[in-house]
Amino acid sequence: MAKRDDPETIGRRVQQLRRERGLTQRQLAEPAYTSAYISTLEAGRVRPSDEALRHLAERLGVAFDELATGRPAHLATDLRLRLTEAQRTLATGETEKAAEQYARLLAEAEEHELVDVRAAALLGLGECALETGELETGRQHFERSERALADAPLPARVPALRGRAVSHYLAGELRYAVYLLETTLDELNRGGLHDPDALLLLYASVIGPYMDMGAHARAAQAAEFALALAPQAGDPALVARMHRSVARTLLAEGRVTEADASLAKAAELYRQLQLRTELANCHWMRGYVYAQNGELECAESELRTAQTMLTARRAALYTSRVAVELADILHRRGKSEEAAALLHGVLGDLSPERGAVHAAAAHRLLGIIAEDARDTEAAEEHYVRALSLLERAGAARDLADLCRLLGDLLRRTGRVEAALDAYRTGLGHRTAPGTTTLGPAPAQPPL
Repeated sequence: MAKRDDPETIGRRVQQLRRERGLTQRQLAEPAYTSAYISTLEAGRVRPSDEALRHLAERLGVAFDELATGRPAHLATDLRLRLTEAQRTLATGETEKAAEQYARLLAEAEEHELVDVRAAALLGLGECALETGELETGRQHFERSERALADAPLPARVPALRGRAVSHYLAGELRYAVYLLETTLDELNRGGLHDPDALLLLYASVIGPYMDMGAHARAAQAAEFALALAPQAGDPALVARMHRSVARTLLAEGRVTEADASLAKAAELYRQLQLRTELANCHWMRGYVYAQNGELECAESELRTAQTMLTARRAALYTSRVAVELADILHRRGKSEEAAALLHGVLGDLSPERGAVHAAAAHRLLGIIAEDARDTEAAEEHYVRALSLLERAGAARDLADLCRLLGDLLRRTGRVEAALDAYRTGLGHRTAPGTTTLGPAPAQPPL
């Protein structure tokens, strides 16, 4: 495929514009050049200098960039304006509409070979896929976005890399998700690339995998770092809306550079709005800490805050994960009926490919509630379902605990051999190499 700036492509572009304007080669050339030069240029046998292109652009009545690249004037800025529109749409929870906007932007960015817009559109499509639970599709979009930014500094690639890690995490691949996030954190901190936004995104994202793997000390530390790094933007949606409006005005006045700067501010604020999902994890972590200290009322409050933040984002998969944690607190506070209703309500949003660990946790808690109600048959069914889900996810700590619960149930119902098998299974997973330990913690950021 011919490139936009190769001599043949530029020559055809000049010839087409000249004919559309009814100019001869001599009229286009004078007074600085000759008709022979224009003929040679249009035939693609010479690469015009920037000085020559500026002369031709002025004679043809087009912008220099449009003549040099074939892109309409202000195209890049127009596309960035539409990117902020798509980010706003996603931030307000209209995921399907946002996906359509990003898809159109991607097609135009690829047509006009705008790498940065292409990478941003792919990132947006990946975020939309995560919101709707299409994890494999989301992962593919994030990988393509990373490849598009292969030559960019690491902080620029962090959102796509983080998206890829989250897609693995939600699919139940906990250790690989942690590996991706920790490796990137370590590279940023040890390399002196202390970009607050990139660090916040990574620390907030690693909390969930840490929790599910039982690495609670690391989860607590990551939450502490994330909350310390969280931007203080007041009402980011309002500020972003202001920047978008200003950008439109500046663009109408032809002040493209200033419009771009205003759009960049709006885009950053909309990105922060998407962090509500990640910051909800911090409230979830606080709820866990309160629960460990026996402060169940405070734990319930934190988890309800997280649930409210996620419901406002219409993030069904994330909301379901927090709902499972909230149900556990409700059960411990004696509200078992409310807990069971909450669990049955969210199980439809969870599956082996979408939130396996939390689907297992839901079945585990339903099993405990059924045992309390003397319904041993239902309890065993829930435990077995949870066991199947956890074996796929490789969550060794939870699997060992579940095997203990199942073994105790089987022993109480007189099935001693089956109970021993369950206990052995739990011990085997508990001691399997590499399932309960992580490597060295990543280097810490300067706070």
